[in-house]
Amino acid sequence: MKKTYLQLFIFLVSITIFTSCNKNSGKDVSSKTGYAYNKKENGGFEVASKYKRGPAGTGLVEIEGGVFIMGGSAVDIPGQDLSNYNYKREVSVSSFYMDETEVSNTNWLEYLNWIKRSYPTDAQYYYEELPDTLVWRRPLSFNEPYVNNYLRHPAYQNYPVVGVSALQAERYCAWRTDMVNEKLLRDKGFMSSFATVNGTATGRNAAATPTVTRPTTPFNTEIYLNGQYDDKGPKAKADLNPAATANGTAATTGRGAPTATRNVRLEDGVILQPFRLPSELEWEYAALGLIGNTQYENIGDKKIYPWNGLGITSAKKSTRGLILANFKRGKGDYMGVGGSLNDKAAFTQDVRSYEPNDFGLYNMAGNVNEWTRDIYRASTFEQADALNAFRGNQYQNKDRDPITGKLKQDKYGKPQMVNANSGVKQTWAELQARKAAGSTGTGAYNPDQRGYRDEESSLYGITTLVNNKSRVYKGGSWDDQAQWLNPAARRYLQEDESTADIGFRCAMTMLGSSEIKSVGKPQFKVKGK
Repeated sequence: MKKTYLQLFIFLVSITIFTSCNKNSGKDVSSKTGYAYNKKENGGFEVASKYKRGPAGTGLVEIEGGVFIMGGSAVDIPGQDLSNYNYKREVSVSSFYMDETEVSNTNWLEYLNWIKRSYPTDAQYYYEELPDTLVWRRPLSFNEPYVNNYLRHPAYQNYPVVGVSALQAERYCAWRTDMVNEKLLRDKGFMSSFATVNGTATGRNAAATPTVTRPTTPFNTEIYLNGQYDDKGPKAKADLNPAATANGTAATTGRGAPTATRNVRLEDGVILQPFRLPSELEWEYAALGLIGNTQYENIGDKKIYPWNGLGITSAKKSTRGLILANFKRGKGDYMGVGGSLNDKAAFTQDVRSYEPNDFGLYNMAGNVNEWTRDIYRASTFEQADALNAFRGNQYQNKDRDPITGKLKQDKYGKPQMVNANSGVKQTWAELQARKAAGSTGTGAYNPDQRGYRDEESSLYGITTLVNNKSRVYKGGSWDDQAQWLNPAARRYLQEDESTADIGFRCAMTMLGSSEIKSVGKPQFKVKGK
């Protein structure tokens, strides 16, 4: 018995020693060179620990992509122009995130407040981001109260913002990206806390936190990732580069020696992807919500709206007969009969009104139409790629100083963008020649792909309003009849124009595996995971 215990003890010790000697095995060691990652003595090459996709950000819903028939939900209405619907074609969309609700008046007022606070003397910036409240004015309708009240009065604070152009919506998405990423970095301690930066830290926090110089320009994600912010919080990541310095001096060793730290990098998997407008493909797929009608890749019931069935009223006992979205039932019927209002809204309604679709998205039909990223063409989906179909690419690069590699910034601290000058990676000699010629030099490459494979060149001229600034909007609104609630329906408006019935919601690219929930689903086992 003693011999058995002794053998067991020796075996356990051997395993412990073996494990200790190989603690850098597997993912911590290069499978090709054998060098251990995350070691200063090995050159400091850092590899993030096993990446686990977390929540994407406040207000976003996960949308698992897949294949579907673009335009497949189109409704055959006599006399209806077929160009109002997408060309029917089998396409696939990658998984992505989308806002649960439309962007509200309060959300937009938060943006305006930030502009006023950050740039108190820049009247132009504030003015250009104001929604056009004059969209409520109509020659033969008394809507004047909404001109002054709709955006700012608390009665409409959770109603969708309108009067914003596609360009304004895109600038909001960019602002939201920086706001969310800055909060993430400061809350996790990678940067100094807001209390420290604003000089409001008190008690223990004030004593433990060094004074930080308030940044001269607002936070920008790209500028931060390029290392152009010198703000390291108490939990800043250690810089394992052997040549890294701490506090401006050469790094030293031993207990108590200052540790060189660095900004978070994209490779760390911390920074969120940019918010943006959804593509038309993403919008239609998300609105249709076929995930609720699908089992083992078989779609049980066709949908022509974001909800099940072919009708527009609720079949549930408690809500039977109620209209399922905010739209116009007839040419003059906006809300039903007094005393028994149906959709209960003459104009817009709260962004969480009515029931969400099977993805959990509210008002993907009715309330307000919504902007997409796509440039309008009648035959886009006949020509576009079958995966992540999109029309509207205008390829740009961030402009860098050719000597220091720093990103050039505009007066708001955002990267300056220049048109891409090549469709492929240039040779070193070509790159240097381009730098010598200046970033504004012209070349044969055309970065504007909005008209790629465009067979409708005859549209350009005095007989059409379609051009490279015509944006697709979808969804139907309080001022539309039911035919426009169909996810396949599409219309267009110039990207710098706005109306009282168009709003928007943001989307975000999902990185990594397309499958969102793997638990309980058959999987091939991947060695090493």
